[in-house]
Amino acid sequence: MTQKHCILIGAPVDCGKRRRGCLMGPDAYRTAGLAEAITALGHSVADWGNLTPAQVTVAEPRNPLVYKLAENVGWTQTLMDAAQKAAPQGFPIFMGGDHALAAGSVAGMAAHAQAAGRPFFALWLDAHSDIHTPDTSDSGNLHGTPVGYVTGRRGFDAFPPLPVRVDPANICMIGLRSVDAAEHEILARGDVELVDMRRIDEEGISAPLQAFLDRVAAVGGMLHVSLDVDFLDPSVAPAVGTTVPGGATVREGHLVMEMLSDSGLVTSLDLVELNPFLDDRGKTANLMVDLTASLLGRRVFDRPTRSYK
Repeated sequence: MTQKHCILIGAPVDCGKRRRGCLMGPDAYRTAGLAEAITALGHSVADWGNLTPAQVTVAEPRNPLVYKLAENVGWTQTLMDAAQKAAPQGFPIFMGGDHALAAGSVAGMAAHAQAAGRPFFALWLDAHSDIHTPDTSDSGNLHGTPVGYVTGRRGFDAFPPLPVRVDPANICMIGLRSVDAAEHEILARGDVELVDMRRIDEEGISAPLQAFLDRVAAVGGMLHVSLDVDFLDPSVAPAVGTTVPGGATVREGHLVMEMLSDSGLVTSLDLVELNPFLDDRGKTANLMVDLTASLLGRRVFDRPTRSYK
């Protein structure tokens, strides 16, 4: 496997929802040995530390339920800038923080792909589709809106102007099992590739993923992976505030990551929604580190034995 220079970007975003704890995520990944797992595979690592959101002033949101709009907008600007700075230097890994961070990481990586003259694709590994807007969200939690933002939906006038709109046809969502009516409506009218858990049960996880990877490879695309803890079943990954039963197994998670590694297409990664306050002796943080290692070249028979006694 080609050796990478991995850039760890701490994004302690904890404003995309009301349940607190994701701000501890970046340091939990460090404690779980993310850098060490990467270097053990022969890659190099630079840790840029934890970023802080830009200070911005925004108008009151039209939807009175929207939570911490200015802070979310500030994080989007900070992470968009960080992505465009890091991408020419290596392989950015955005350590979250809740999924609101992806508004900035995905927008920044899409801008980098455009500057490089290559198509941009995103793989959304998540129980949720996150395609709301601040106007349509019935919770007001903006971690449910990053796909809406990067695909150019209306309602994000408080946010930084998109440097480039991500084509919904270039997004594949795998692991879906909690999509509300407003999201169903926009997805039914769109071109996002949807792989819910029923489809995974019927077809397996590898066939739809390989079909998507073949599309990316055919046009020389750059692929951003956004991995939400709740992609996984809560029995194996409890440290998330948005648990939905029936998620991916550990084996399915590693298969996805190994296939991504084999493809050689991935150019950046989000690790989001880890809430260490809800974890069981670091179980979820360790699993997310192990999945990252699989993405970066570790194989199934190389997995370490972990003790939680």
